[in-house]
Amino acid sequence: MPGYFELVDAPDGGYRVRMLDGTGKLMAISVTFPSKRAAVAGVSRAREIAGTGLIRDRSHEARASQDGKVSHRGTRTAAGS
Repeated sequence: MPGYFELVDAPDGGYRVRMLDGTGKLMAISVTFPSKRAAVAGVSRAREIAGTGLIRDRSHEARASQDGKVSHRGTRTAAGS
């Protein structure tokens, strides 16, 4: 089941975007955008990044290992991760 994005009011004014999975479980929440138009543009950017972006492992496990260049699933991460 596909997930979806929700535009919500930010507590300090403006708008945030929540990304939820198909069951409604919160997966991510955005920074505050000043307008709905900016929030929608943020969703477009998130879609682009999700489709093409590399995984950068910044966890304590990656920092502790010497190679740290391959994620736990074997996905190649960006250089310098």
